[in-house]
Parts: sequence; C-alpha cells; structure tokens
Amino acid sequence: MNTIIKAGMLIVLLGAGTVCAADFKVGVVDTERILRESVPAKKAEMKIEKEFSGRDQEIKKLMKHSKELQTLLEKDDGTLSDADRRNKERELTSMNVNLQRMQREFREDLNLRKNEELAIVLEMANKAIQSIAESEKYDLILQEAVYRNPKIDITDSVIKHFANDKSDSKDSK
Repeated sequence: MNTIIKAGMLIVLLGAGTVCAADFKVGVVDTERILRESVPAKKAEMKIEKEFSGRDQEIKKLMKHSKELQTLLEKDDGTLSDADRRNKERELTSMNVNLQRMQREFREDLNLRKNEELAIVLEMANKAIQSIAESEKYDLILQEAVYRNPKIDITDSVIKHFANDKSDSKDSK
C-alpha cells in the first residue's frame, strides 16, 4: 500500500514538472559572435584601427630604419672606421631598445582601448538581450553554453537588433 502511494505521488510530481517546463522559455547567446559580427563591434574595431594607425606606421618606419642600419653594419667591408662602426652599433642598440619600448606601449594602449570599446559593445548587447527577453517573454537567457540547440540560440536576433537600432551610432563615434 505504501509503495502504491509513493508511486502515485511520483507520477503526480513528474507530471507537474512537465507542466512547469512547458511554460519555461530559454534562450542562449554567443557573446564572442556578437563581438565579431555586430555593427557596433565592427565600428569599434574600425575606430581603434584609425586611432592607432599613426603609431603603427611610426613603429613600422622605425623597424625599417633599424633593419637598414643592421644591414649596413653586416655588409660593412671595412669602409667604416672603428669609431664610426661603434657609433652605428650604439645607435642600433639604442634604436632597438626604443623600438621594443614603443611596441610594448603600443600593445598595452591598444589592448586597453579594445577592452574599453568591447565593454561599451557588451553593455549595448546586454540591453539588446534584455529588450529581446522582455518582448519575446523569455524566462532565462544564458550566455555561452557547451551545447545549444539552434532553435534556442538568439544571437542572430541580437545582431539584427543592433543592425536595426540607430542609437548605437552615437555611442561609437
């Protein structure tokens, strides 16, 4: 008798779980894809490229000059005096130290700016996800998943929301 009651309660509980699950709407977003493909992310990338192109060109110019000086020293067939050679070697060493410092500072500044711009894009993405969740009545939106069924992936909707939303143009200019 006791097992019959337990079995009956188990069936009722399982049935109740199924009814609750039927009303539960879940979505998943791929943040990395949003950061690669969305309009604000692409605008931020172009903005950063434009902002850092001058420094990048300066570093490339210095690298070229350093290589030319290195080649001159390697191909020297005794035309340079010992004093001139030592001066050129010191100049090359100084130039290489300066170049390494410039490259390190460039990378640090570039990474900092990328992180700043990505934070802005992520904030915009979170607002878009919130808007989609409310308008389409989602109970739960997950960010990243090991596996996701394409029918619950709302990444395309978020990217389209960005494409249709004109308010992002003021933030990324």
